[in-house]
Amino acid sequence: MSRPTAITINFPSQSSSNFLFTLSSILLIFASLLIPVSGYAGAARSSLQDKISLERVVAPSGGYGYRLQYYVPAPIDVFWRFKTDFDNDVLLTNEELIEHRIVESFDNSVITENRYATAPGLRFLWQTDVILDKFQLEFKLLNNEDCRHEFHHGTIELSPAGDYTQVTQTAYFDFTGASLWVKYPWYGGMKSTLTNMVKWEQKVAYDFKRSYLAALDR
Repeated sequence: MSRPTAITINFPSQSSSNFLFTLSSILLIFASLLIPVSGYAGAARSSLQDKISLERVVAPSGGYGYRLQYYVPAPIDVFWRFKTDFDNDVLLTNEELIEHRIVESFDNSVITENRYATAPGLRFLWQTDVILDKFQLEFKLLNNEDCRHEFHHGTIELSPAGDYTQVTQTAYFDFTGASLWVKYPWYGGMKSTLTNMVKWEQKVAYDFKRSYLAALDR
């Protein structure tokens, strides 16, 4: 999975402690997915890359939720290899991710631990279940209380789209400041953050595809 991956959050004024906690909580959500980029050089753009759909959904157990759908420039078999490489050094190119390691793997599940630059004292434990026959990942935060979350879980589903892969990511969560984050319309809000995540992952997919195909040609 790509790890839930710098964003400045300009929320309305709160106490300093609440603001810092809100910031660290939001950065948790996307692990290694929070590097804002404007695109990638050398890649032939397609209209598919601009098709980003984001909608809020009702969380079945309360809290908040979203469904995000987008396309990455790599065929599904290649991109699936990337999404299921939990020990990939590319994850640590994220300036917000200061530590990542695999804690345990069993059956079709992997537990990873992340530390983030904005909350270096907190360690976030994620369990990701790999559903091979569906090209699907199911993720959940294991130590909610330690990370001051009520809950955080969701799915990532891949579908073939020719030379591209369609990604549908659905997440449900609740944490202090979540109500502001999902509604904030500018830089640092949910829409801005997820759009930046998509652009980052499109670049990663393009670079990974090139290196993967080059390795096959050797």
